Amino acid sequence: MPDTAPTSGRYRPSPTRVAGRGSIEVNVRRSLTLEGLHDLMKALARSAPHRGSYRVFFVGGGTAVLAGWRASTIDADLYSDTEAIFRDVQAIKERLQLNIEFARPEDFVPALAGSASRHVFVETVGKVSFYHYDPYAQLLSKVVRGFNRDMLDASSFVTSGMVDPKRFRSLVNAIPEAAYAKYPALSRRAVLDAVDEFLAQR
Repeated sequence: MPDTAPTSGRYRPSPTRVAGRGSIEVNVRRSLTLEGLHDLMKALARSAPHRGSYRVFFVGGGTAVLAGWRASTIDADLYSDTEAIFRDVQAIKERLQLNIEFARPEDFVPALAGSASRHVFVETVGKVSFYHYDPYAQLLSKVVRGFNRDMLDASSFVTSGMVDPKRFRSLVNAIPEAAYAKYPALSRRAVLDAVDEFLAQR
């Protein structure tokens, strides 16, 4: 996935067990450890425009490493509601030798109601506040994709207390049928079945 992909939400194909889509090739660079993520946060804060304040959201492996579920991840999946914060991301990527991608769960799965109110604050560095993207949305994306690493992370969202299973099931069930129109490789029934299968193992 190009590093210049837009930071705003847009449907893009994703590897997923439920949908059976193709894989995404990733260039191998430095594995992102907790130290590397903090280096990235400081670099983004240093390069932020002087005016205003900004929010950056970690998705996937970044959340897993920051939460202590993994020692490292192969890339940093980031999202921001202000694209200017990523104006120097190419230089940062090369200087730190990191894989950086722009993604959020809604690129791959339908939105959950109230997602904007569930982002989890991590810390503020300079003018930039960092968050875990809504854990419920992240969990849905993990369960739908369904690979081994995704399912390990999915279990950690629940066992860590970041996600309440009953609330998660209710939010997924409330996704209207029409929302799946943007995701032609998904069906409401297949998503609900995958969620039920995951929760039955908890």
